[in-house]
Amino acid sequence: MKIIGLIGSYRKNGNTDTAVRKVLEGAMDQGAEVEAIYLKDYEIKDCNGCEGCKKTFECVIQDDMQKLYPKIMEADGVVIGSPTYFYNVTGIIKNTMDRFYCYETFDEEDRSVWMGIHEAMGTKYATVVAVCEQEDPEDLGYTAVTMTKTMQAIGYRVVDELKIYNVYNKNELLLDTDQLIKLEKAGKKLVKTILLKDKILNIMNSKM
Repeated sequence: MKIIGLIGSYRKNGNTDTAVRKVLEGAMDQGAEVEAIYLKDYEIKDCNGCEGCKKTFECVIQDDMQKLYPKIMEADGVVIGSPTYFYNVTGIIKNTMDRFYCYETFDEEDRSVWMGIHEAMGTKYATVVAVCEQEDPEDLGYTAVTMTKTMQAIGYRVVDELKIYNVYNKNELLLDTDQLIKLEKAGKKLVKTILLKDKILNIMNSKM
């Protein structure tokens, strides 16, 4: 089983990095192979709405997303995390998620009829991590919502939507034992959910 972590912070070893890696640690404790991906190390251009992916479900823009697409397709689960920038996700997370548009398809005559390709191929699973400097939930804004709705749109079940508050300075999250435990438990839960799916499939296949 492979779980990847998409880290949408521009600061390595910061709180979002720590949060995502802690979820990955929980997944690794359950036997999963994990990989942390720092999106800031990739050149990811804006989606330009060209619809070039319409028939192939493959983005035609040639940049570093072409390195990420195979990792996403191969992974059984995704952990996606972002700090809060003006009540929403960072630019690199937004660009990445906009480029997930190739994972959706629409009826040619009625665009209210649509489906994510992962839904058609078999639901995948994700954990969302939103990090906020302030303590008031309103200051988190749309950070968690943006990531959750996007992953759901392309056919993922979001197993956990984690909201981490009151961390700003680089190592603050490392001092918050309760939130670290919550993050690690989420990683374990993600793997257990995928294993439960496999168990169900094995039972159903044995009946056929």
